[in-house]
Amino acid sequence: MSINRRDFLIKSGLGLGGAAASGFIPGIGFINAASAADLANPLAPKSPHFPAKVKSVIWLHQNGAPSTLDLYDYKPELIKLAGKETPASFMKGIKTSTQGGVGKLFASDKRTWKQYGDSGAWFSNLLPNLAEHADKIAFIKSSVTVGATHDISILKLNTGDVNPGRPSLGAWVNYALGSLNPDLPSYVVLYNGDREPSAGSVNWSSGFLPAVYQGTPFRPGDSPILYLERPELRSVAQQRGSLDLLKTLNRIGADRRPEDSELRARLESYELADRMQRAAPEAVDLDKESDATKKLYGLDDKTSESYGKVLLRARRLVERGVRFVHVVSGHPENVSDNERRSWDAHSDLEGNHGTQARMVDKPIAGLLADLKSRGLLESTLVVWTSEFGRTSWGESGTGRDHNPWGYTQWMAGAGVKAGYTHGATDEIGLQVADKDTAVDTYDLHATVLHLLGLDHLKTTFLNNGRSERPTVVYGKVIKELLA
Repeated sequence: MSINRRDFLIKSGLGLGGAAASGFIPGIGFINAASAADLANPLAPKSPHFPAKVKSVIWLHQNGAPSTLDLYDYKPELIKLAGKETPASFMKGIKTSTQGGVGKLFASDKRTWKQYGDSGAWFSNLLPNLAEHADKIAFIKSSVTVGATHDISILKLNTGDVNPGRPSLGAWVNYALGSLNPDLPSYVVLYNGDREPSAGSVNWSSGFLPAVYQGTPFRPGDSPILYLERPELRSVAQQRGSLDLLKTLNRIGADRRPEDSELRARLESYELADRMQRAAPEAVDLDKESDATKKLYGLDDKTSESYGKVLLRARRLVERGVRFVHVVSGHPENVSDNERRSWDAHSDLEGNHGTQARMVDKPIAGLLADLKSRGLLESTLVVWTSEFGRTSWGESGTGRDHNPWGYTQWMAGAGVKAGYTHGATDEIGLQVADKDTAVDTYDLHATVLHLLGLDHLKTTFLNNGRSERPTVVYGKVIKELLA
């Protein structure tokens, strides 16, 4: 019996139609029934791998890298040795390549420390409001990373890699779980100040995932979403008619090019924009909040006002089902000094951190209190992160250099062992004391995903024939942090 080439391809399932029917889409790879449905509605809610503790994440990136030695990591030995050369015993295993070199140990004479809550967590006088929530927080005092420049380490913090091109953590969450509210973006980026955050949109990119999963940035100010208002001379019916026509034409192209994620993302963005014109104005309208709530977030103080607005907006978004809110700290509106536009205190740490801490202290404390009072802390995870920490020695006598060898981050909220401290740095706060307790970015990502009900080893996407996952080939869940 003879068989021609066309019959062979069709009967073996290798023709395009047969390939689609067999679960293979060019450029995407083999998919299951749920994934096939994703092509029609990529943001449809998806089931986690196991019951989740968390519905939404608020990711608080402290841009510029604060000195956690001056916020949470009380080191009497550093205070005792301040002004002296760094003992060689503390430098073992460290290769410094930063511009400032290794200077004399530094401790501010304006810093005071106190223990708070039943947990006895240490806070400095820079964070008096957040300190009152000590028993809500799980500290990671053994954080480590790679890279000693901001853009590289910020990229690793958000995407797990030091090179552009990988999806951000928020994009992975968006891809794996879908949206809880079809009328709002599932992944939103917020920031305060007058400029886009360091390294820009690569930090909320979808990378090799379909473009529909990337973050949607909202601008600071009273009108955070551009072009939200419908033109005055266009009615709702006219706009809907135009969108329906555009949708029909784009669908023709999308059906012919199933591998084109940019086109599918564009289709979804048009529909989302139409729905957002109804839902988004209410979601971001802070005028609906009470005076007491605004004061709770520090909106009555010019230094904390802009960041407070951002965090209040973050609460309103998770309250409405936004899955991942990525918040990048900027600077107060009343600050024009470049040295105080981020936490990057190579000099005048006291002035820099005095401003930055006052900007974030009351708003973050207000966020934790507000989430708790509304019952949202039982389903929301707040993660306080930084691209790295800062050195024990001084730079220019009054600042600190970059430190990827040991610093503090923390989590609070759903599924977290509140009042717990994981790991520690050495006596001068330079390196992780016990390397077995070190928590890399990959481990932090794996733990966040676990709380969302996702196994980071099973959260995969086929890219150019390679099965990719959020933690690359690394990462472990830090089970000690889990309640």
